[in-house]
Amino acid sequence: MDLKNIILDKGDIKRILTRITCEIIERHKGVGNLVLIGIHTRGVYLAQRIGKGIVDIEGIVVESGTIDITMYRDDWTKISNHPVVKTTKIPFSVDGKHIILVDDVLFTGRTVRAAMDAVIDFGRPDRIELAVLVDRGYRELPIQADYVGKFIETRQHETVNVLFQEHDDIDAVLIE
Repeated sequence: MDLKNIILDKGDIKRILTRITCEIIERHKGVGNLVLIGIHTRGVYLAQRIGKGIVDIEGIVVESGTIDITMYRDDWTKISNHPVVKTTKIPFSVDGKHIILVDDVLFTGRTVRAAMDAVIDFGRPDRIELAVLVDRGYRELPIQADYVGKFIETRQHETVNVLFQEHDDIDAVLIE
């Protein structure tokens, strides 16, 4: 890992997630009908951290789940002939809920579109919102995040890598 490519460190990520958590609580005037769904892989860790932040601030545990969008992608055959499908775990009804999909990076919008398709297969939520740590632009679909940690200008060929302690033994965001 090239340390000069780090654009967000552990402290930056913690501050951003605190702000996003507060924005969610403020916009929803609490968390009564709210659920968090993390998009595999790193969106799951973000959703868990936001959920913990809600508990710390509001003292309320928000229902949460995880979703794998591999088979919902319109480009999965281009990614791999043998995609690795992870677990989708939504142990609650999504009907009538305010869902916040959580992901690490928003780029083309295709992952989010796939996640919305997957969620709707579980029922009919009242609202779906999106929270992302990094928005890097270059949308191919008309999708935008409701909660954005940081807008980062990149070149289209660059990669934004989000690393989390739970998966990568470090909290950092890098451009490569």
